[in-house]
Amino acid sequence: MSTPSEYNPPKVWQWDTENGGQWGSTNRPIAGATHEQTLPVGEHPLQLYSLATPNGQKVTILLEELLALGITDAEYDAYPIRINKGEQFGSGFVDVNPNSKIPALVDRSITPPTRIFESGAILLYLAEKFGAFLPQSPAQRAECLSWLFWQIGSAPYVGGGFGHFYHYAPVKLEYPIDRFTMETKRQLDVLDRQLAAHPYICGDDYTIADIAIWPWYGGLVLGRSYDAAEFLDVQSYSHVMKWATEIDARPAVQRGRMVNRTWGPPSEQLPERHAASDFATRTQDKLEEATS
Repeated sequence: MSTPSEYNPPKVWQWDTENGGQWGSTNRPIAGATHEQTLPVGEHPLQLYSLATPNGQKVTILLEELLALGITDAEYDAYPIRINKGEQFGSGFVDVNPNSKIPALVDRSITPPTRIFESGAILLYLAEKFGAFLPQSPAQRAECLSWLFWQIGSAPYVGGGFGHFYHYAPVKLEYPIDRFTMETKRQLDVLDRQLAAHPYICGDDYTIADIAIWPWYGGLVLGRSYDAAEFLDVQSYSHVMKWATEIDARPAVQRGRMVNRTWGPPSEQLPERHAASDFATRTQDKLEEATS
């Protein structure tokens, strides 16, 4: 490993607004709203404010899976929060999620309306509310929640660590890329060993653990994240590949991936979602209006 020039941290760190690469303009060391912006509210009890990043996909996939089971009370309106434009710092969104991260959900079927933020919390809330994709036996429930929280704790190493330094950082540095590549591959090996013995993460049944883990690690091995499939030698994780491919074929997963997507091929975008029919009635003018 080559030795970079050593960085000597200052005694008191100062925020450099020009530092941070592609997403530098959306990062800041303080919380709170930067501007007034009222969130839209649709006709359904569940109001989702999100974007089709891996964390956002978790929630839309679960909602589409619930609807596929015939649970009509899971109907929802989904509005995009364009994080590249700083909409996560609008006053309405900050009221729903003081951490200014997508996704955020408001359940208006109860009084007072209830906010839920953090993707794992939303998955658990919806699974408990509708009694689906969460095992009922204590042992299986514990296994499912263990893997759900494993994903929540592990994803920052993949996204904020590996993804940032390998793909987004303005300067490629060997040490952080090596460090986070090693951890990402270790996590893939954890999953591969688990999936060698089970068709799904927690056993024989598809659960919110799969729904949480798939957008991150499925995206990696299917070549959709950070242009890193070859670099990570993803084909060597054969059990993860099989699991990811099978989940990718689920119609509800395919729909969930589209919701709040504002980039990529138009056939994969549904920036706003208000009814199941929206998937069939998308037009170019609607896509252009929603992404402007």
